[in-house]
Amino acid sequence: MLTGKQKRFLRGLGHSLNPVITVGKGEISESLVHETVEALEHHELIKVKILESCLMDRHEVAGELAEACSAEVAQVLGRTFLLYRAASEPKIELPK
Repeated sequence: MLTGKQKRFLRGLGHSLNPVITVGKGEISESLVHETVEALEHHELIKVKILESCLMDRHEVAGELAEACSAEVAQVLGRTFLLYRAASEPKIELPK
């Protein structure tokens, strides 16, 4: 579970990121989860964009995708959100 301080730190890092994953009409599928897991293994912190064609609520999408990938939601802002999952050898050092 991320603390408020850690979420603020991750939001600062995520501000300049471009979306790596896009959730569209297909919503959350196995292939989307697999792609997200691979992106998290490589980057630790990723930005996900929700397209207008997605019928699910943005908080619902963020929560379900985070749960499916064993990740944490760092931020939901508009139709984008940040996901964080520490790698086996972390590159990002979170504040205590």
